[in-house]
Amino acid sequence: MALVVICGQPCSGKSTAAKCLAEALNDSECKQTVRIVDEASFHLDRNQSYANMPSEKNLRGVLRSEVDRSVSKDNIIIVDSLNSIKGYRYELWCLARAAGIRYCVVYCDVEEMQCRKWNEERREKGEAAYNDVIFEDLVRRFENPDRRNRWDSPLFELRPQIDGVEKSCVAIADAVSYLTKKVDSKSRDVKVLQPTIATQNTRFSDANSLYEMDKATQEVINIIVEAQSQAIGGPLAGIPIGQGLPSIDISRPVGLPELRRLRRTFIKLTGQTSLSGRPPPSDADSAKRMFVDYLNRELGTI
Repeated sequence: MALVVICGQPCSGKSTAAKCLAEALNDSECKQTVRIVDEASFHLDRNQSYANMPSEKNLRGVLRSEVDRSVSKDNIIIVDSLNSIKGYRYELWCLARAAGIRYCVVYCDVEEMQCRKWNEERREKGEAAYNDVIFEDLVRRFENPDRRNRWDSPLFELRPQIDGVEKSCVAIADAVSYLTKKVDSKSRDVKVLQPTIATQNTRFSDANSLYEMDKATQEVINIIVEAQSQAIGGPLAGIPIGQGLPSIDISRPVGLPELRRLRRTFIKLTGQTSLSGRPPPSDADSAKRMFVDYLNRELGTI
């Protein structure tokens, strides 16, 4: 149902905010399962994970993959991590868009000096803390969220240093309201991201559908190429594809690169989850029939 990205400097109260938000959602009338995805879920040490760029990239990849597997319209996923790079927040936004769910960012806005103090206090207590070199590097590279960006909007700002972090915080309450509000035709303040063709998930009916689709469309391409070679570039009417299948009419020469491009686009379009929920073809003849119809439309013959 939703993806929530917790964002903030190191030791700014993000984990506390994530837990408070999860509790507030569970206390509400929310019927979806609420789950927090964080480094602790994978037993990742924060200093090792941010020791160098390859390690940090691996950490983001692990979290992103888990989010990708988890997001759906049946749960609310809270990503509790630094999420400090705007490009990474954009990637998470794309996952939410692909899933067709709500998305928001909760930002823990705390001054650097206070974050540094909290980090030192955690170290003195023997709790997980950043070493000074990594802490300063993360602070330096942090990119503040901007509500004008799609991937940072809507933005709910917490000020743990001033107000603390509780379930009753205004920002937490506003986020819960946004995430649980019923959406209808009159809703204007709640945005459910809509997947595009490029982001929708492939939904083939069985394990062999992709193979059948690929094989069937390639056979159609081979028939067209062979027919054009025999016609020596002239117009072709009624290229037979097979018994009981529609024919193809070509009024102009169509090169192999264009046919391949049309084939790739067709496979991509057919493999997407359409708004009507129409299933993909489950056999070679159905795939050929759909591909021929598609080619006739794209080539402007019908």
